[in-house]
Amino acid sequence: MLFTKASEYALLSLIFLSQKTQPIDVDTMSNELQISKSFLAKILQSLAKDKILNSFKGANGGFSLNINPSELTIKKIIECVEKRPTTVFECSNSIDDCPSNQATSCQIWTTLNSLQIKIDNMLDNITLQDITTK
Repeated sequence: MLFTKASEYALLSLIFLSQKTQPIDVDTMSNELQISKSFLAKILQSLAKDKILNSFKGANGGFSLNINPSELTIKKIIECVEKRPTTVFECSNSIDDCPSNQATSCQIWTTLNSLQIKIDNMLDNITLQDITTK
């Protein structure tokens, strides 16, 4: 899976929110981050639905982080926004679930599976805090 603009914008908005102490509205974030308001609103709603963000209605409404940045992994963020696992290859991560039913004789499955495991581990070990302090 290639990371889409939705993943990129989710990360940028979460970094932005992690630096704020009060809820921030979509208009403000859209202007600050130069992201389409409607696209950003959709992303933020997904993050709120999955309890990554708090959502507040009304005149002083907006969004704030619901999870400590040190506990929020990049993998969780991307899977929330993309609505699918962070798989890079179409190969299955299980030899029993190979789409072509040829995993046992496939010459690349072992390599691709090993690489996917490394990618998953990496994304699961990088937190929002890690990328905000760089």
